[in-house]
Amino acid sequence: MSKKKNTENTACPCGGYQGKTLFGQCCEPYILGQEQAPDAERLMRSRYSAYAHSNEHYLLNTWHAASRPSTLDLESSPSQWLGLTVHEFHEIDPDHQEVSFTAKYKQNGKAFKMHENSRFVKEDGKWFYFDGDMVE
Repeated sequence: MSKKKNTENTACPCGGYQGKTLFGQCCEPYILGQEQAPDAERLMRSRYSAYAHSNEHYLLNTWHAASRPSTLDLESSPSQWLGLTVHEFHEIDPDHQEVSFTAKYKQNGKAFKMHENSRFVKEDGKWFYFDGDMVE
């Protein structure tokens, strides 16, 4: 019999948002479908946390259908996610927002930084990651 990992009182991989630093109070309610992310920044943070927890289901479900890959394979090249920095968040209009961030991770013992300017779209009251541009 497997035990469900208790993540409610662990630090949120995204680093926390507005004083909510525990996973159970920050990103987990979005990932579990208990709440909808109210804006693109919180969706992006929850997607980062989903990468940290290898939650392919959540990642695919929050990726816009027009740009979503058919599958993800996070297990074939596992990463250790080390931190997230949000640089900018702004609303273009009520249904379009952008987030600029840097994610730090390790893969095969080597450290990397990924800086992306991401675009999000809101449809039927739900935010989706649409696409992004990598920043050198």
